[in-house]
Amino acid sequence: MLEGMRILLVSESALAHLNGVSGSVLRVADHFAASGDELEIIAPAGPGTERSVRTACGKQVNVHTVASAPMPGYSDVRIAAATATSLRRRMEEFRPDVVHLASPMLLGGRAAVAAQKLSLPTVAVYQTDVPGYTARYGMPFLENASWQLLRDVHNRCDVNLAPSQAARRQMHEHGIDRVELWRRGVDTSLFSPSLRSAELRARYASSEEKLVVYVGRLAPEKQVGDLRVLHDMPGVRLLIVGDGPEKEALRRRLPRAHFAGFRTGTDLAAHIASADLFVHPGELETFGQTIQEAMASGLPVIAPRRGGPVDLIAPSRTGWLYTPGMLDELRDHASDLLFDDAKRRAMGRAAEESVHKRTWPVLAEQLRGHYLRATARHGAVTSLR
Repeated sequence: MLEGMRILLVSESALAHLNGVSGSVLRVADHFAASGDELEIIAPAGPGTERSVRTACGKQVNVHTVASAPMPGYSDVRIAAATATSLRRRMEEFRPDVVHLASPMLLGGRAAVAAQKLSLPTVAVYQTDVPGYTARYGMPFLENASWQLLRDVHNRCDVNLAPSQAARRQMHEHGIDRVELWRRGVDTSLFSPSLRSAELRARYASSEEKLVVYVGRLAPEKQVGDLRVLHDMPGVRLLIVGDGPEKEALRRRLPRAHFAGFRTGTDLAAHIASADLFVHPGELETFGQTIQEAMASGLPVIAPRRGGPVDLIAPSRTGWLYTPGMLDELRDHASDLLFDDAKRRAMGRAAEESVHKRTWPVLAEQLRGHYLRATARHGAVTSLR
């Protein structure tokens, strides 16, 4: 294993707001800090922001925060105001061997410009379908502009990483070059069937009821309202774990559902493991990290046949995929699993087995390989200039 790289991680999301972007940045930092690499993180400032983060091995990693403002209508998302010039100065001070851009848009875009001016190798990780989100937030006229911005950012980089085959095709279709596949890891030491708790389960469902869980943001792009087709099924109870701008509207729409709020760590893992089935209705997932966590917890999963879930779920073996928008299919698949205990448990065991080799150490070392390819590619291109 090659060690000793200086890695600059640029996160589009504030680290205090735990989501797929910030979560993967922190897991990558955990691994590379333990491997002896030197790290620094640039991220938007936000409530609760720290100047450093303590990694799993106990090493402190410096966090350089930049001024940011909350996105209108969704205060957990921060819009950073750093300039390419200020980011270039930070890069000159840290002297990275490679710059890792996590879900780059505005902050990551300026960091890509700064790295290009300093002739630094860059790896950009596509994680958020921002163009798709614009329609969900009532701004479909911004979709083409969003792809133009993403294309400009990613095509400045030496290596671009897609989390799924569907995302890779999507990037190619929109003119993004040098795209390779890099999936996400899952913490199988945390997410496990061993955390199933009869006491916790009893808070949310009676012994005669089956418990269906969703974990994620309560926002338009997640389509949590689609779970209404399961809400009134006899013998079924919904458990919604997460927070977001649609929370109160969903409470009104799903009055029988339990809303457990935002959960992390062992508490989150126990909530997932204590359910019977995991359903994720969002159609804009580039990967689907909570799907992996549910599978590691021994649950079969149902999700739309679009985007990242297609790579994660093996229909009739680890769960079911349904045609996007066809909520009757969702209901039929849920009924198939919830009321056939033997089938559901067999699929849950298969789901758990399917993620055993997707741990963060394995995925982080694959990422190191992409860093080295970016460095070699950058050097080859620079020598031709």
